[in-house]
Amino acid sequence: MLSQYKTVYKGGEGEIVEKKSRFIATVVPVHSEEEALKFVEAMKKKYWNATHNCYAYVIGENHELQRYSDDGEPGGTAGKPMLDVLIGEEIHNAAIVVTRYFGGTLLGTGGLVRAYSAAAKQGLASSVIITKNPGVKLRLATDYAGLGKIQYILGQRGIKILDSIYTDKVEIAALVPLDVLEAVKAEIREGTNGQAGMEEGEQCYFAEVQGEIVILDQV
Repeated sequence: MLSQYKTVYKGGEGEIVEKKSRFIATVVPVHSEEEALKFVEAMKKKYWNATHNCYAYVIGENHELQRYSDDGEPGGTAGKPMLDVLIGEEIHNAAIVVTRYFGGTLLGTGGLVRAYSAAAKQGLASSVIITKNPGVKLRLATDYAGLGKIQYILGQRGIKILDSIYTDKVEIAALVPLDVLEAVKAEIREGTNGQAGMEEGEQCYFAEVQGEIVILDQV
């Protein structure tokens, strides 16, 4: 499992015009090749009258699957530059289709590479890109005397409290980044003189989306 990686949380659409040719970039998150190919086919149907519908997609935490198509453009001038944008931006599990409506003026191979790259970047710029971080749901149990110390430790590290239950004791569920888990547990043990109960729950990915911490999926 990677320590973290970037992906598309919400797809978007961007457009550029180069010498009267329109380049429309559509970006979506994908998690399988089947999903990516369905998206490509959907874009070809939507833009059935376009000159070209070129695509690129990357799947896997280590970019294990990489595919692209020039869809009739000169070899290496469309799909590969789009794929290079995804790899260069370190985006995982995403697909881009760039639709071209020919404007009557040839761009040349260099011009095509620049146009498709620029369109892909515009598509990503219009999307919501997030960084997925691995974390652990840590369950804590404490008496009221230790509550303040635990809240302080979690607050200092910006750790999100998922749930709190107050009875004769306090039970807290917190989302702890995996890379600081052992340090946080050590601080809580020290801060409560070993009196707080701790139990590790599921591992999951989380991300900050528009200022809010969102749990994405279990690992």
